[in-house]
Amino acid sequence: MTAEHTLPVAEQNNNIIRLSAAQALAGANSVVFYATGAIVGNAIAPSSSLATLPLTTFVLGMAACILPLGSLARKKGRKAAFMVGTGAGIITGLTAALAVVIGSFMLFCIAAFLGGAYAAVALSFRFAATDGVTPERRARALSLVMGGGVLAGVIGPMLVTGTMNLWPPHTFAFTFIAQALVAVISGFILLGVTPAEPVAAIKAAGRPLREIVRQPGFARTVFSGAVTYMIMNFLMTAAPLSMHMHGLSQQASNLGIQWHVIAMYGPGFFTGRLINRFGAMRIAATGLLITAGSVFVGLSGTDIFHYWLSLILLGLGWNFGFTGASAKIIDYHRPEEKTQVQSLNDFVVFGVMIVGSFSSGALLNLYGWNAVLWGSLVPVGLALLSIIQASFVKR
Repeated sequence: MTAEHTLPVAEQNNNIIRLSAAQALAGANSVVFYATGAIVGNAIAPSSSLATLPLTTFVLGMAACILPLGSLARKKGRKAAFMVGTGAGIITGLTAALAVVIGSFMLFCIAAFLGGAYAAVALSFRFAATDGVTPERRARALSLVMGGGVLAGVIGPMLVTGTMNLWPPHTFAFTFIAQALVAVISGFILLGVTPAEPVAAIKAAGRPLREIVRQPGFARTVFSGAVTYMIMNFLMTAAPLSMHMHGLSQQASNLGIQWHVIAMYGPGFFTGRLINRFGAMRIAATGLLITAGSVFVGLSGTDIFHYWLSLILLGLGWNFGFTGASAKIIDYHRPEEKTQVQSLNDFVVFGVMIVGSFSSGALLNLYGWNAVLWGSLVPVGLALLSIIQASFVKR
């Protein structure tokens, strides 16, 4: 077993600050795509039933790229993966802008796939923050980096609202150009991150993956995190289009997504402390309960208030559920196994999200918003029951 080098506190803090800022900027890129993807898709897709396909392709890009990016991080270090992912983010914005200008649905889906690659590497920032950090600080470092994403809830909608009409008649074209510029800034910030160990140490062999996966509680932890993320994506994918269908303005939709993203990342400033006090899986279970609450709010009506409150609760549930599960995953791997295990965890998360992302669009178009909401309760209930059952077994 390879012992991980602990960085000086100043370098730990520098990494956390830089990764938090990069999380905010990368998160803004994702917000732009989630806020506009279904609407642009609906405008240029050959069929309205394919309106959310770009968002599904976005998630597909996350799932397809997470393992190769994890392998790159293991062989060349995390910073190499950061730069490749950020490069994909820059190309995303430029390609999406071109797709809007020429009205190419296929090109827009390609841009979405590359955007997913950027989002995949950005999600690894939370784990990177725990590198070279003492065990008692890891949960807080992870949650602080996720907390930095609260600015994504401000920057993303501002990009959309402030640029969507700057290139008439190509709505959102300039928005995607601005998205590319934000990715460039993020890349410069990431250059200053200090690696926790030399690349040679990262390559050190660990246990076989099947042995790691068979550890008691590993599958349950991955499943709860995957469900939390899938349902968040499931509902957030459909919400802007549903609001549009119910006659609500683009500005109302942007504001709803803005508060949703703030709720996703805002609790990160204290979630780590809650995990240290109450335990990771209790916080994950709390997140699932809050997510269920967001569903019932959505079922109660289709006014602006219902959408906004549902999206806010959905964001809070995601933060608690996903941060709790992510913090617990760290307990299942050794330092030399981290990129492999973390990539596997996120691959499962994104793989499950693909199903949720595509099915939400189909359900919305065929059966309406309520069907999307009711459909989300089944996996949430299963994940919550698995955690509750495990707690009784331990007793």
